[in-house]
Amino acid sequence: MAGIVGICRTGEKALVKRMLEKISHRGTGGRKVIEKKGGVLGVVYRKDRKPPFLNKPRCTAVWDGRFSGSLKRVETDSPLALAAIKDGRVLLVRDGLGISPLYYGEVDGTLVFASEIKALVGITKQIREFPPGYKYCSGEGFQQFFGLKEVPAWPMNEEEAAGKLRQVLEDAVAQYTKDQVEIGALLSGGLDSSTLAALARSQVERLHTFACGLEGASDLEYAREVARHIGSVHHEAVYSSTDLLRVLPEVIYHLESFDALLIRSALTHYLVTKMVAEYVPAAFSGEGGDELFAGYDYYKNLAPDSLNGELIASINRLHNTALQRVDRSAAAYGTEAYVGFLSPPVVKLAVRIPVEYKLYQEANGEPVEKWILRKAVEDLLPEQVLWRPKVKFWQGTGVKDLLAAYAETRISDGDFRRERRLPDGSLLNTKEELLYYRIFKEHFGTFTDLNFVGRTRRVS
Repeated sequence: MAGIVGICRTGEKALVKRMLEKISHRGTGGRKVIEKKGGVLGVVYRKDRKPPFLNKPRCTAVWDGRFSGSLKRVETDSPLALAAIKDGRVLLVRDGLGISPLYYGEVDGTLVFASEIKALVGITKQIREFPPGYKYCSGEGFQQFFGLKEVPAWPMNEEEAAGKLRQVLEDAVAQYTKDQVEIGALLSGGLDSSTLAALARSQVERLHTFACGLEGASDLEYAREVARHIGSVHHEAVYSSTDLLRVLPEVIYHLESFDALLIRSALTHYLVTKMVAEYVPAAFSGEGGDELFAGYDYYKNLAPDSLNGELIASINRLHNTALQRVDRSAAAYGTEAYVGFLSPPVVKLAVRIPVEYKLYQEANGEPVEKWILRKAVEDLLPEQVLWRPKVKFWQGTGVKDLLAAYAETRISDGDFRRERRLPDGSLLNTKEELLYYRIFKEHFGTFTDLNFVGRTRRVS
């Protein structure tokens, strides 16, 4: 991952350098600060990448993500966050799904921005998330250029849908593996991560797969099976509850959240990414598969005519929940996460696939989640993995309710009643969340507006 910071006025190089220091972990290759009429920009970048600047007459740009070329590509749904100065005006862009992070605030009425909130703490009183699919230009304000909406399904039979899906997935993975001899893949042994790992293995000379969990975690067993099947160089780490508690403050600092379900899944994600950094600079991650292909149990309770709309809404909620976890875990160690399922061509096709192919009614009447994805890759994976039911990441790694039980020993009923209401009037859901909020407040202080913190939607 790379990282960007900046302010929409000149004479602030010292401020931008201080901000850049706060996110130096995002790019171990180096940093650049440049000042031109209209503003000051800064970037940190990966050591295997050239400094990401576009040096053209009257135009300087820095970006985060897989962006290169001219500013003509700004108005796309590519996974990028971009900052540029052109003709004395600062231009900011965030990709349509929010894969790359971006936040902003004001200093004496002047816009200031950064890839992580830690760079803005103490500089601006109020922090806001830069909305996905929007651009900002000095003097013009915010404008939306992309928004994922519900669209009619394309007419296609099952075989055609599976074939097209397989092709766009192969192409998406190929975009990341191009010119690379070895690459990594986070591997839980679930359908999504296993699919990307299997596709990547056929395209590189050496694929490193990474799995982690507590002793006896089901993900470890399934990941081993996939690694054997595809012939990857497999790495595995077994952690204890003590390990999780030890890194909890670090995780909350990097994640910049106190959402309970997000932190549960981030703990092992953070630990396994540390292992990734020891071998490869980037790894595939399976986020987006459940939302595109109806992987969660609660989707089965929805009426067929409302399912597609809920899937679109789920994808649009990823930017400050699951995608934030993926970004911050990778960025903490200067690595990059490749979210192949959220490649624009994959998303474009997936939202057009009929929902009855996603939740498929078998002869016994039981709906099978992500059925069309399973059919698209049925020749790639072991049978027991191909048809493995969905297991949430924090469950499959063995974390389960371990942190909730720990919070019960640290926070009394009285504490929870007194501290549950936050300064902005919102409520914490559980003692576990209060435990996380206390650590969050130690790192970042008290905010009267916490809208920039994503909260996982709770469904029955």
